[in-house]
Amino acid sequence: MDFLYEYGLFFAKAITIVLAVIAIIVTIAASAIKQSHKKGELEITDLSEHFDDVEQDVIHHLLSKEQLKQKEKDDKKQAKEKAKADKKSVKEGEEEQETRVFVIDFNGSIDAKEVTSLREEISAILTVATPQDEVFVRLESGGGMVHGYGLASSQLDRIRQHNIPLTVSVDKVAASGGYMMACVANKIISAPFAIVGSIGVIAQVPNFHRLLKKNNVDFEQFTAGEFKRTVTMFGENTEKGREKFNEELEETHQLFKGFVSEHRPSLDIDKVATGEHWFGIKAKELGLVDDIQTSDDYLQNANKSNKVVAIKYATKKSLAEKFSKAASLSVESMFSKMWQKNRIFPS
Repeated sequence: MDFLYEYGLFFAKAITIVLAVIAIIVTIAASAIKQSHKKGELEITDLSEHFDDVEQDVIHHLLSKEQLKQKEKDDKKQAKEKAKADKKSVKEGEEEQETRVFVIDFNGSIDAKEVTSLREEISAILTVATPQDEVFVRLESGGGMVHGYGLASSQLDRIRQHNIPLTVSVDKVAASGGYMMACVANKIISAPFAIVGSIGVIAQVPNFHRLLKKNNVDFEQFTAGEFKRTVTMFGENTEKGREKFNEELEETHQLFKGFVSEHRPSLDIDKVATGEHWFGIKAKELGLVDDIQTSDDYLQNANKSNKVVAIKYATKKSLAEKFSKAASLSVESMFSKMWQKNRIFPS
């Protein structure tokens, strides 16, 4: 009887584990199917409402009860007068459409993969925006691959082609490909210590040929076309290949300089296209940016006379991506704590 009891208990546990595994597999499969049908969706946030809520919270904490009562009366009176004026405007056919500021965030990686969301956001805005509105881009990027940032710049240029004012804000950094995007705007604002510029091109290629040769390892590469490969990581590089590679870098730099000059013709391009970067204050002196201001100040001022709305295209992450991100954050947190406790990394 004891044996049967133990066996029955073991069998019940095994069945429970199997059912749990099946349930997890079904959940993952259902999630994958759902995500394959809908990869992302637009998220629209009323920033004007947020600014107004913050203002009201602060006011309610500062005013006395009597002052709050008086303010509520004044607010109601103003609301009635506004509603009456709006009604009169509608009857007389003079109603003015509320101007809007559409806010986009672009935090660029090396390959500018965020352009996938950017193109969706811009496409959505262009369906409703008019030349009386404005698009405001909070841009943060240290640059990266030419083709990725070239496409991102072209997406911003779609806004200009529709005659809609475009403002780019740099709170931290817009360098290299990041500045390629920023220069498309009608207006660029920058925080005082934001990093701006780096109008240059760089390529770094390690070469392991001597290491392979030392260990008697052959490397063979087959190409059709003299310059299909100019420099390589494992083969022996030639002076001719290096010269061609440098020539291609120079051509890319000239394209970059021409693109910036086209959008900001007042720049002394030879002076700023040296690959250097500058802080916001110096960048303004050089003409790389137009005003020194943070995105927060700009949007709070814009909210006084415009409707401010944030547009974001959010892509749903797979279960594997969520686990990967959680693991990455855990490792980052662990090293951060180690650094704070032991100072194992240089400051």
